[in-house]
Amino acid sequence: MARLKAAVIFGGTSREYKLSLASAAEVIRAIPKDKYEVICIGITKKGRWLYFPGDPEEIAAGEWELNPDCTSAIISPDPLHRGIITIENGETSIKRIDVAFPLLQGKRGADGSVQGLLDLAGIPYVGSGLLAAASCMDKSHTHMVLDDYNIETAPWQLITQRELNSIDERCGEIAAKLGFPLIVKPANSGSSIGTTIAETMEKLIAAVKIAFSNDNKVVVEKYITGRKLEAAVFGYDTPFSSYIGEIVSVGKVYDPTEANTSSGDDLAIPADLPIDTQNMIRETAVKAYKALGCKGLARIDFFLTDDGKLLLNKIGTAPGLRSNSVYTKLMNDLGMTQEYLLDKLLEQAIENAERNY
Repeated sequence: MARLKAAVIFGGTSREYKLSLASAAEVIRAIPKDKYEVICIGITKKGRWLYFPGDPEEIAAGEWELNPDCTSAIISPDPLHRGIITIENGETSIKRIDVAFPLLQGKRGADGSVQGLLDLAGIPYVGSGLLAAASCMDKSHTHMVLDDYNIETAPWQLITQRELNSIDERCGEIAAKLGFPLIVKPANSGSSIGTTIAETMEKLIAAVKIAFSNDNKVVVEKYITGRKLEAAVFGYDTPFSSYIGEIVSVGKVYDPTEANTSSGDDLAIPADLPIDTQNMIRETAVKAYKALGCKGLARIDFFLTDDGKLLLNKIGTAPGLRSNSVYTKLMNDLGMTQEYLLDKLLEQAIENAERNY
């Protein structure tokens, strides 16, 4: 039987470029080669799309675009092509694709941009669609949907660019409503860049200005302390959650402004929780996943405060998929090897698309 052609899309112009490369290198190695022919499409930091025929080690080393056999490539939005168009020495050719696996993170990758292109092209792809990806990337939209579904998050406020002219007054209103300390975040960002903790009015105003240098909307939340818990949700029509893990960083305090504090190396599975608390968190994770219209996979972060309150912190529709990533380790705990997980993600993406197109 002919192998399915699976396009792995990696890199991108966001600040999460290196994280994307790390996931891509491992995913390409782990996808079952007896079932899939892997076609690699890399996006440089400057946004150039290239067909990459080399070894995943070049991706892991960040040297993939130096490969002399790279050629310009674009995903054709024309569903008649249903694939990529490569351009070499003025000559074009079409490579058909059965399924795409976007491993892009951050803006112009995990925010619905590439998902919309793949929808136009009629190419099935792993993960959430345009609307869910965009809603989970935009923290204000995530808050609004979860509020509507009575899923508790940290108390929050939104600041828009129109309010910059009265930023001192607006920050005063927010401080009076939420109290200090506060955490200030760009609304659309896949990383912690631009995120600042503010304990005073002066620091709040400065933090908002920093956040606005990274996005045109800013979310201000009540700073929460507590246990950092993780759920991995998998599936389309009947999604399910992993058991709950906990980020236990021995010798260091969790810092939400530090990008690398949530490494899978710090993950304890299962978290030391009563079974009824485990089940409640798993149910909440699936409820949030469905509320935002997620598909395929998502990593969902929670805080459990000292007084027992569960607060949903973040939903990531493009979690890292290295062997030691949080999502992969939580799925491994359910008996899914990395190879099996990737196969099922690709398989279900095709099945889901056949129902939609």
